[in-house]
Amino acid sequence: MAGKSYGVGSLPIRKVVRAPDAPEPDGGWPASVAAVGQVLRDGLPLSPATVLVGENGSGKSTLIEGIALAYGLSREGGSTGARHSTRESESGLHRQLQLVRGALASKWGFFLRAETMHGFFTYLEENPGRRGDSPFHEMSHGESFLEVLQTRFTSPGLYVLDEPESALSFGGCLALIGVLHQLVASGTAQVLMATHSPVLAALPGARILQLDGHGLHETRWEELEIVEHHRAFLADPQRYLRHVT
Repeated sequence: MAGKSYGVGSLPIRKVVRAPDAPEPDGGWPASVAAVGQVLRDGLPLSPATVLVGENGSGKSTLIEGIALAYGLSREGGSTGARHSTRESESGLHRQLQLVRGALASKWGFFLRAETMHGFFTYLEENPGRRGDSPFHEMSHGESFLEVLQTRFTSPGLYVLDEPESALSFGGCLALIGVLHQLVASGTAQVLMATHSPVLAALPGARILQLDGHGLHETRWEELEIVEHHRAFLADPQRYLRHVT
């Protein structure tokens, strides 16, 4: 990727495995979700950039939050050290995971979780740092996300993103791809992202994992269902709309 060579010690997370002291999955949630059960059983190697794609309920966000919390990031987003929390609703998966880390990698990270960023902005206002943060609440939803990209996505480490497209326009998604690509190309940052966006799934060089009722498997961008459906819809919207109107 961009001519960079990644050694075994350069990635913040080399692999996600079930913790040695974690009990065997008993069939309850979240292990009952096929993709989560597969990770607990077989582990999940992570690339410099890994993208999870799948329908609602396929386990994308459950895995994303579990890995982020196991890494030490705040459950409601932010960088390493942030401890913002309003209501604990996570699955507890992080307590069953062990991260195989790169010995030479940065331990810093950032968790961008679209559904909780409003609360994170309030946390920043109430806990101002030396950097003198921008007035996030005075910006539009999309503008505040782009401001986060410019002010937070600058350091070596792990970047975990859960459906960031919810606040971004087409141009905003392209801007995010540009930032993530530059981070990964630097050889010092790793990206793990869950998305419904065919634009973000096209992150150059990313390993794409499709999640479904059978688990997760590696695939190509052209073979993703979201790509096929978007192409078909744009070619003939009425083909879809006649079933819902």
